[in-house]
Amino acid sequence: MFFVAKEGTASSFRGIQEVIEKDGLFSSFYSDRGSHYWHTPEAGGKVDKHNLTQFGQAMKRLGIETIAAYSPQARGRSERMFRTHQERLPKELALADIIDMSAANQYLKEVYMTAFNAEFMQPAGVEGSAFVPWIGGQLEDYLCERHERIVSHDNCVSFNNIKLQIPADQHRCHYVKAKVTVLYVIWMID
Repeated sequence: MFFVAKEGTASSFRGIQEVIEKDGLFSSFYSDRGSHYWHTPEAGGKVDKHNLTQFGQAMKRLGIETIAAYSPQARGRSERMFRTHQERLPKELALADIIDMSAANQYLKEVYMTAFNAEFMQPAGVEGSAFVPWIGGQLEDYLCERHERIVSHDNCVSFNNIKLQIPADQHRCHYVKAKVTVLYVIWMID
């Protein structure tokens, strides 16, 4: 858990990365129907499981099933936990004279979550872990936005108003008109 200025794809990638590095890979991700998780053609309607968001594509690359919450009961479980944090955290941060996000994140990691887990954690019904150790290489190759581009005549592609030069290599002197994929690792720079 951590504070961010804005919830979205970058913060979700960061959260997934922290879990995988700490505990390992998991089988499914249960979420609300936020626009960074799902495309929903009609407000309040069913999610489009075939038109994946960047987050959905990353989960697919990792082999993690994504599940959209529909029932009030399902959303209620996570909302109750968030409400508990939202009621406790502002008071605790104020008592500790913490007013900036960096210090708040440090407090979350070093004080709050340890105390919260000690108070509320319950033993699992089954021994062992459902997490599988991550052995798939660099997570940023998976937890990133991917955007296809066509290389222009100057051996460059444009992305987010930036021109990216593709260097020549030993096998090709240029990539003009080639289709390339730009990997945008937003969670590392957010």
